[in-house]
Amino acid sequence: MMDFTGKTVLVTGGGAGIGRAIVEAFARAGARLVVAEIDAARAADVRNVLESSATEALVVETDVTVREQVMALAEQIQERFGGLDVLVNNVGDSLMIAKPFDAYSDDDIDRLYAVNLQHIFRVTRAMLPLLRRQGAGSSIISLSSIEGFRAIPNCSVYAAFKAAISGFTKSLALELGPVGIRVNQIAPESTETAQLPMSMMIAPEHQGQIPQWIPLGRFGKAEDMAGAALFLASPMSGWVTGTTLHVDGGALAAAGWYRDPNGTWTNVPVIKGNGFNF
Repeated sequence: MMDFTGKTVLVTGGGAGIGRAIVEAFARAGARLVVAEIDAARAADVRNVLESSATEALVVETDVTVREQVMALAEQIQERFGGLDVLVNNVGDSLMIAKPFDAYSDDDIDRLYAVNLQHIFRVTRAMLPLLRRQGAGSSIISLSSIEGFRAIPNCSVYAAFKAAISGFTKSLALELGPVGIRVNQIAPESTETAQLPMSMMIAPEHQGQIPQWIPLGRFGKAEDMAGAALFLASPMSGWVTGTTLHVDGGALAAAGWYRDPNGTWTNVPVIKGNGFNF
């Protein structure tokens, strides 16, 4: 059920972090990989890894926020593989923009839009002819965030774009359902990556309290999202479309509830300070 032999999978931002874990998971499952990566060094590294594993792959140094580069990528996939079975829209970033909304500039908003939502529209639209060519069983998966489902002060624009992915996912699922293309999203809680090094961000004196904040006792790993992506792309989720897979250790379900040092649940903060190294 997790055999992707003969299937072609595109992962955007596949050179590091969650995207890299997704690429490697699909490679282990036998897929042909297309990796779009903006950073030259990361692109070269993932290309070498895939070549050494004998995975058939096309790694392209591409900025998916640029329309012309997205269209060129689609042409390369058409020429190399003739179609596409799975699209994983992985790129996204808060860009470390965190401030009250009235302090946002138009440039802040435009940059956040480009990297968190606009490219999903552009990449998906460019790849749809390739997905339609493969027919029923093709899959589109977008990476969103828990912040699209709960409030996050000082990151209102980022959260708004993440929430918008949900509306896009559900509506596109209805459009593509009749041709058998499924559309879903993954919404992670904070996940340990080089981009978001949670183990370094949490103050040392609070490290031991992480199990009190997240029901499953830890922050996410990139491999957690990779497993979710494989599931959503596989026949095991063949009747799943237009939905969100929350990969968050129970954080959204907790909804502000914490465990105190005695293990008792409370919705009153149980630490002093903000818990972070800032």
